[in-house]
Amino acid sequence: RLYRLAAEQGLAKAQLNLARFCVLGRGMPQDADEAARLFRLAAEQGHCTSQFNLMQFFLQGRGVSQDDTEAARYCRLAAEQGDTKAQGKLGAFLAEGRGVSQDIGEAARYYR
Repeated sequence: RLYRLAAEQGLAKAQLNLARFCVLGRGMPQDADEAARLFRLAAEQGHCTSQFNLMQFFLQGRGVSQDDTEAARYCRLAAEQGDTKAQGKLGAFLAEGRGVSQDIGEAARYYR
């Protein structure tokens, strides 16, 4: 209940935690749509972990329509904040041309 209140007040960390509870079904039914909504709210505030999680939801079409372009966009946001998992994943997007224009040179930069 307190996480819900804090999330509704716009606290990104609470939105992240409540989204995780929705994913796991901890204290509530599992709800991918609500998890995606909460991840997006936190991601739009610049919350790096939420950006990475939302990227995964877009890749899987979980709680949102599957969209490689949106996945790559949120991945880039997290990567630019220094998230090493996101940097590696963005390197893969760039190498494959998945959701972005293929750019082997930029991919190599993110793989480092």
